[in-house]
Amino acid sequence: MKAIIPVAGVGSRLRPHTFSHPKVLLNVAGKPIIGHIMDKLIAAGIDEAIVIVGYLGDMVEEWLKKHYDIKFTFVNQPERLGLAHAIWMCQPFIEEEDPLLIILGDTIFDVDLQPVIESPVSTLGVREVDDPRRFGVAVTEGGRIRKLVEKPDTPVSNLAIVGLYYLQKAAPLFSAIEHLINHEIKTKGEYQLTDALQLMIEGGEPFSVFPVHGWYDCGKPETLLSTNEILLRKAIPAKPYPGCIINEPVFIADSARIENAIIGPNTTIGEQAVITDAIVRDSIIGTSAKVAHIMINSSIVGNNASISGNPHEINIGDYSEIRVG
Repeated sequence: MKAIIPVAGVGSRLRPHTFSHPKVLLNVAGKPIIGHIMDKLIAAGIDEAIVIVGYLGDMVEEWLKKHYDIKFTFVNQPERLGLAHAIWMCQPFIEEEDPLLIILGDTIFDVDLQPVIESPVSTLGVREVDDPRRFGVAVTEGGRIRKLVEKPDTPVSNLAIVGLYYLQKAAPLFSAIEHLINHEIKTKGEYQLTDALQLMIEGGEPFSVFPVHGWYDCGKPETLLSTNEILLRKAIPAKPYPGCIINEPVFIADSARIENAIIGPNTTIGEQAVITDAIVRDSIIGTSAKVAHIMINSSIVGNNASISGNPHEINIGDYSEIRVG
């Protein structure tokens, strides 16, 4: 079965990290975002992936080919015209009768995909949200989707579409997208997948929904860190480091060097990173980064970056409080 994974976005909200690194290769709980996604797909029996790349796409292609032994097709989307347009560019590589699993490449899901791809009808992953105006939403009736609305100004449903789509056949989807493109039908300036799916529903295609309780956004620094914290709860305990204190949960790469440090909780230390005389918690430290003589909290330190400070010498008595800038 084929999966389509769109990863062409530039990740502007995660700058400066995404100036030199595609968003989907940012490390979360010990592996890149797209690595968590691929593991779910492989576990569900997906044996072919069509990856839609754009910004720094060669780095994504190199990493995927190095770490996964399935068939990959890479489709370049040079101009960002919307998710529906990105999917439409995959048409030459898909047969009309093929079922499709579409999974967005910037969000990590904790869901068993096997029942999804065994669904008797096309189905979309949803989750209840407090503010549906930020999402495409599904209006349901009798277990079926009656209507899809992209980022409604006036909330019509609290079931947000989370970026997991299973289509029983590819042909109706591509026909709907082609209709959007031929008639220049855009929402908020882009060809929206939600609009294409709505055309399918209006044409009689049955759609159901399935709940996605574990839905972890990686689009901003604060959500990247919160996702790191959640995923680390399942991490294997780190090995001990002499002269160091490790406060689980953490992920520390085997090639990292930790000396006279306190690490964690909720901290990821990347490959070949060096942490000396430092306290690091609630943070992500990139590959080959160096952190020394400093305490950092709720921070993201990029690959090959270096951060250091001056140690403070403090003699402070009981029941005292001091804040050092």
